[in-house]
Amino acid sequence: MLSEYRDTITLMKQDPNNAMHFKRVFGRHNELDELITEAQKNPRLMTDLEIEELKKEKLHLKDEAYRCILKYKKKHNL
Repeated sequence: MLSEYRDTITLMKQDPNNAMHFKRVFGRHNELDELITEAQKNPRLMTDLEIEELKKEKLHLKDEAYRCILKYKKKHNL
C-alpha cells in the first residue's frame, strides 16, 4: 500500500508520537487485504457482497493512511 511513500511510512512507524493511529490503520488495511485475497481464492468463505464491503473498508483505510502520510510530511517538512 502506498509504496511510493515507503520511506515516510518507515519513519512514521518509528515515531512514538504518531505510531499508534497509523499502525492501527496500516495493520487493519493489511489484514483486510489478506482476508479479501483468501475469500477470492475460496468463494465459499464469503459472499460477493461481503467481499465488496471489505474492499470498501480497505479503500477507506488507504485514504486515511494517505491523509496521515501527507500530514506527517507537512509537519516534518519532508
